[in-house]
Amino acid sequence: HRRFDYRPKTDPYCQARYTFCPTGSAIPVMKEEDVIEVYRLQAPVWEFKYGDLLGHLKIMHDAVGFKSSLTGKNYTMEWYELFQLGNCTFPHLRPGMDAPFWCNQGAACFYEGIDDAHWKENGTLVLVTTISGTMFNEMAKWVKYDNETGIYYETWTVQASPNKQSIVWFDSYECSKFILRTYQKLADLGAVFRKIQTNYTSIILFSGEPIYLGNETSIFGPLGNKTLAAAIRDFYYPFKPHRTVGEFFVDLLKIIDRVILNRQFYLFYNLEYWFLPMKFPYLKIIYEEVPLPIGSKTSFGV
Repeated sequence: HRRFDYRPKTDPYCQARYTFCPTGSAIPVMKEEDVIEVYRLQAPVWEFKYGDLLGHLKIMHDAVGFKSSLTGKNYTMEWYELFQLGNCTFPHLRPGMDAPFWCNQGAACFYEGIDDAHWKENGTLVLVTTISGTMFNEMAKWVKYDNETGIYYETWTVQASPNKQSIVWFDSYECSKFILRTYQKLADLGAVFRKIQTNYTSIILFSGEPIYLGNETSIFGPLGNKTLAAAIRDFYYPFKPHRTVGEFFVDLLKIIDRVILNRQFYLFYNLEYWFLPMKFPYLKIIYEEVPLPIGSKTSFGV
């Protein structure tokens, strides 16, 4: 996943149904001698709206919590889409614009408090390590860098097959990956993690070797490939938001025809388009263990 030099301004066309990070605050500077508990937080996606529904499918959202022993204050940190998941996964086809229009930025959100009920009811709230104030402050600097350079949400992992040793053509870039990067940074700073099982959700597409198609300019620009441009727009059309149930089922049949029967998928990754020759089982949602990291430094004495 490519890193960028800066975060571009979002276009006013991109609108969120739910405000991104509504109570967000700056990350505080902790006293060096503070002892801070670090918690693993996990709950079903959109639990506030659908309860445990997506939890049954193991579609989970991840975050990390902190508790300062000096102040007693709790904090939550997570990373998610600025304009909801659908906008990050599929583009808008806007009138008068040849190229698909993406609202696919993601970012970190930090705020005071941990909503115990939200994380405990259908998910996880468990202590994973303890760090010093010095380590927390170093982590905060890294979060700023990570947030300014890793700016685009990517829903899909793309693999050659379901085997664990399979080639990964493209890796996702979403909430769980941010939490895994955060844990690794803490481990590198000296955090020692407890030995507990930690599982994460991945949505995987299965494909033969991807074929590079080009970027927005080379495909949709004045000298672009009009046939390819039309094929990409045609592929994304059925994924638009639907006003009626009938519309949804008509477009669902188109998606099944394109992705499964004709084995085609167009992926937008790092601002470039790729063609995926799809393979059975086409798509799978997995909830698999990723162990907590082992650091590369000795602990700060916590």
